[in-house]
Amino acid sequence: MTAATDSTLFPQVPPTADAVLDGLDPEQREVATALHGPVCVLAGAGTGKTRAITHRIAYGVRAGIIAPASVLAVTFTNRAAGEMRGRLRQLGAGGVQARTFHSAALRQLQYFWPKAVGGELPRLVERKIQLVAEAAARCRIRLDRNELRDTTGEIEWAKVTQTVPGDYPAAVAKAQRDAPRDPAEIGQIYAMYEQLKRDRGVIDFEDVLLLTVGILQDRHDIAEQIRRQYQHFVVDEYQDVSPLQQRLLDLWLGDRDSLCVVGDASQTIYSFTGATPDHLLNFRTRHPNATVVKLVRDYRSTPQVVHLANGLLGQARGRAAEHRLELISQRDPGPEPAYTEYADEPAEAEGTARRIRDLIAAGVPAGEIAVLYRINAQSEVYEQALADAGVPYQLRGAERFFERAEVREAGVALRGAARAGGNDPLLDDAGDLPSQVRAVLSTKGWTTEPPAGSGAVRDRWESLAALVRLAEDFARARPDAGLGDLVAELDERAAAQHAPTVQGVTLASLHAAKGLEWDAVFLVGLTEGMMPITYAKTDEQVEEERRLLYVGVTRARLHLSLSWALSRSPGGRASRRPTRFLAGLRPGSSLPGARTPGGSGGIERGSGGRRKRRGPVQCRVCGTTLTDAGEMKLMRCEDCPSDMDEALYERLRDWRSEQAKQLGQPAYCVFTDKTLMAIAEAVPSTDGELAAISGVGARKLDRFGTDVLALCAGQELAADDAEDS
Repeated sequence: MTAATDSTLFPQVPPTADAVLDGLDPEQREVATALHGPVCVLAGAGTGKTRAITHRIAYGVRAGIIAPASVLAVTFTNRAAGEMRGRLRQLGAGGVQARTFHSAALRQLQYFWPKAVGGELPRLVERKIQLVAEAAARCRIRLDRNELRDTTGEIEWAKVTQTVPGDYPAAVAKAQRDAPRDPAEIGQIYAMYEQLKRDRGVIDFEDVLLLTVGILQDRHDIAEQIRRQYQHFVVDEYQDVSPLQQRLLDLWLGDRDSLCVVGDASQTIYSFTGATPDHLLNFRTRHPNATVVKLVRDYRSTPQVVHLANGLLGQARGRAAEHRLELISQRDPGPEPAYTEYADEPAEAEGTARRIRDLIAAGVPAGEIAVLYRINAQSEVYEQALADAGVPYQLRGAERFFERAEVREAGVALRGAARAGGNDPLLDDAGDLPSQVRAVLSTKGWTTEPPAGSGAVRDRWESLAALVRLAEDFARARPDAGLGDLVAELDERAAAQHAPTVQGVTLASLHAAKGLEWDAVFLVGLTEGMMPITYAKTDEQVEEERRLLYVGVTRARLHLSLSWALSRSPGGRASRRPTRFLAGLRPGSSLPGARTPGGSGGIERGSGGRRKRRGPVQCRVCGTTLTDAGEMKLMRCEDCPSDMDEALYERLRDWRSEQAKQLGQPAYCVFTDKTLMAIAEAVPSTDGELAAISGVGARKLDRFGTDVLALCAGQELAADDAEDS
């Protein structure tokens, strides 16, 4: 077991308070034993910050210094709060409240509203976008879908920075913020939105914090009641605190100083939502007697990855850069980061997919690999490339695990079996806990082998298989646990949305990757205009983009690949340049200010001989040059009329299902729907015509070409031919 991370998902409860400190490194131990006065923990990526603060709370509780009910630990996501509760429980410190700011405030608001205001708390509007749309319409301002989403974000930003509608235009100018519309118009919509909420007696997510702040400011008796309840505060990810959250924290604290904050200014990447590292950076000014501990021992990444991460921050400027932490890797050496230059984006995606396939073949689990990009719009070409390469993947941000219908049904079945105990005939022949879980879930669709193809059936199986894997992990950590114990663990995780990993390569934006880690990380699309993003204009905005890349780099434990494409489309002008942030760090490049030819000095050329360059792809209906990967595959604009042979498309789908079943792979690993549509539209008659369709590479042409061309010619496939292909 390393000093930074637990060796199992379910560690044994330490027998004594002193045992809680076992395995901590000197700096983590200093955090854990600093139980009095203000404490500021500056924790670099991968340095075990969650371990340090949970052991601090647990040590205080187990030593009898802190009452568990007097602690409020605050973080920013339900997942992080759930993880913290789970760790505290395993350390023997159950009863500690670990919540998000909003969750803690909502609980207090619901309890004190009748006393402070009277009546029931107004209904919470979970999705405010419809109300914003109505507000815009009342102001006779037309917003398209993107403008509506952005305007909603601006209202959220204004509220967490405590900006009222009339002050919004001035606040935007002061923050050098790019508003999606005329700031005066957004201020007008904001004012109307607030009026509509008042008229209908509803509140939004930000109001939960604002109203709690208002009550605590106006009602000193209520504030004192909360302060008597909570006497010790811990705030994780403190660099992401907004002015409104800081105001609430100040009111919770009162004139006390029993506060421990943990953060890293170099991981501030959410300033667009109102987060600011100023509170972290000013902590020692506000609390001159604070204990300050720096965690710099990186247990996550190899020295090679850490060297690049340190190099990125070494070129940073600004206040956050002045407080950067120089990480020191505690792992054995690993491979150097790989830098690859491609001719175009499809080539970059295909090259990435090939490398991922090679890693999986070498033994790296698909679930321990991630492809990270700057914006979500970049995902499609990687989805396509991974599908074409036969690599399973999952998009981060899809439906939550415990909200899936099959997972809810499985929970009901497991709960029923646990209540029945030895009277459940399903469990008569089952032995250990995992065997019992398999027996119960077999009635819900789980089998020892995954079903062929993709779609709902495969998705359902993957969810149930994840529950089986969780039961196996749980049984290894707690050999004496029964089905009832597992059900309690599932309920706890469901409350925290702490889902087990479904096996598959993760596709995610850099922002969504914060707080996660993988054995292998591919950072893609690293060109000027994308990293830093083109709308990052001020020095501070550019520096935040650098920090975002730093977060991406520090997600990797062992393998790290960085890549960029010289043009967007095949045959396009090679006018792009790799991101300035890698200057002086990637092989063959010089320090910022000196431009060097891309691809030299140790950078791989990922586009050579394996892909033919061709001219810009044009819509075969209207002639427009295509740039979207999906449209390029269809050879037409999405909105242009399709001349697809529907009957051929259905024959191709039936054939694909049979192939996938025989291969034991998801259907998209044979051909994606868009590839089949493109084939049904083009109706190729030769190998060359089929090969010209995007998604039909040499490997698939050789494997499936004969069948596909026969289907296009209207021929029936013999059963043995289909099996042999």
